[in-house]
Amino acid sequence: MNGAGDTHIGDSRAMPRIALISDTHNLLRPEALEWLHGSDAIVHAGDICGAEVLQTLDAIAPTLAVRGNNDIGPWAEALPTRLDCELHGVRLCVVHDIADLVAQPPAIGTQVVVTGHSHKPHVEMRGTVLYVNPGSAGPRRFKLPVSAAELQVREGRAQARVKMLLEV
Repeated sequence: MNGAGDTHIGDSRAMPRIALISDTHNLLRPEALEWLHGSDAIVHAGDICGAEVLQTLDAIAPTLAVRGNNDIGPWAEALPTRLDCELHGVRLCVVHDIADLVAQPPAIGTQVVVTGHSHKPHVEMRGTVLYVNPGSAGPRRFKLPVSAAELQVREGRAQARVKMLLEV
């Protein structure tokens, strides 16, 4: 799928699971792949660094992705730098670097903002918008954990949790 533009993915079960991953830097760890299995959709928040990563993710579940600062080449040019979409009844805004939202804030009605770039997993409510950075599922950076996250959707509302794939 690897979406561009405004995308909608419908409900497939009572409580869909949207896996969130970022900063794989061309490394899909076995722990990350295991975490992703069983997802209804996958959102990759950039720094993918290889089309093969997206092909592998798409084989697990429909995958949407944005281009990160390390995503270069013809395969990456096809990816948007920002994606506003609806997944299982929840409006998302996906960008690689949260700083990109300064010039263009999330649209009215956005319920979840997904970012990457910092490699630091983080979940925070800002007003009525849930901000989620799944951290980095790729090569370890400094002493930061290797992590991913998920959104569980119930009745049009999302809850997020971070999963530490490898502890520091």
